[in-house]
Amino acid sequence: MITLYTWGTPNGRKVSIMLEECGLPYVVQPVDITRGEQFDPAFVSLNPNAKIPAIVDDDGPLTLFESGAILVYLAEKTGRFLAPSGPARYAALQWLMFQMGGVGPMFGQTHHFLRFAPEPVPYAIDRYSKETRRLYGVLDARLADNDYLAEDYSIADMATFPWVARHEWQKIDLAEFANVSRWFADVGSRSAVKRGMEVPAS
Repeated sequence: MITLYTWGTPNGRKVSIMLEECGLPYVVQPVDITRGEQFDPAFVSLNPNAKIPAIVDDDGPLTLFESGAILVYLAEKTGRFLAPSGPARYAALQWLMFQMGGVGPMFGQTHHFLRFAPEPVPYAIDRYSKETRRLYGVLDARLADNDYLAEDYSIADMATFPWVARHEWQKIDLAEFANVSRWFADVGSRSAVKRGMEVPAS
């Protein structure tokens, strides 16, 4: 059994989508970040960085944090959504790293300065909004000739989808990025993705 420590954020939903796609049995332990529960000593013992998500896999046993590392682990555990070797594997890993190093941090900063900053910071809003739009352009160019970010549907798509799902938070009109829009509708139609996006249940 896998215990998923999570909250309703893009990073948390990457892992719940993957667990649903793989059909692995898991239980959800909500960590309410709006109440600071990620700083509780019990959770920090699982993730010293005090961020969701984290998992505990009794089949090991293994404790793991960082959403990208968890996705790779689950892919290798099940033999799904990440090629075992060769160019297809590295295509998926490079687009996963693109999400981890670009999409997540930049979109997250855009969310913060547009929605949560106590007062407007025009320089920050302009900087992160422009970079977010640029990254949508990179995604759109990749998806112009590819159904998915890698050769096939993979952990790279699962990692990126929950961030694009908040495009309205970023003041991005997906109609401006036709290829991303097509991909978003395709991935979002998957039943496992729909289930994963509802974790944890409100």
